Amino acid sequence: QVDLVESGGRSGQVGESLTLSCAASSRRPFSSYAMAWFRQAPGEQREFVAGIAWSGIPTTYYSPSAKGRFTISRDDAKNTAYLQMNSLRPSDTGVYYCAAAHWGSGTRTSEEQYEAWGQGTQVTVSS
Repeated sequence: QVDLVESGGRSGQVGESLTLSCAASSRRPFSSYAMAWFRQAPGEQREFVAGIAWSGIPTTYYSPSAKGRFTISRDDAKNTAYLQMNSLRPSDTGVYYCAAAHWGSGTRTSEEQYEAWGQGTQVTVSS
């Protein structure tokens, strides 16, 4: 079991940058978890944004809208995953959730592939 707490969400303007953090607490090593970020815009389904495999597999992957603008990373010493968001757009607005999957490998873009979720952090981008 892992507990996840997101932080860093705020309101910003188009073109700005923002970094979200996801702090994990678990008896298992954080390095053994694949991590991901999902976004839920108002009135829409939650959708995949970015993912990173557990630390033995150096793999990151992104949604088409995030690729080239967002970077997912992890600091296993701090039990924390990050989402660096650049060139923000109004369409990036939503609640951002981090998710974890133990020994998660491969490309995991579906909610069902993750076993734990944080409570979410709000990002609002205004034009």
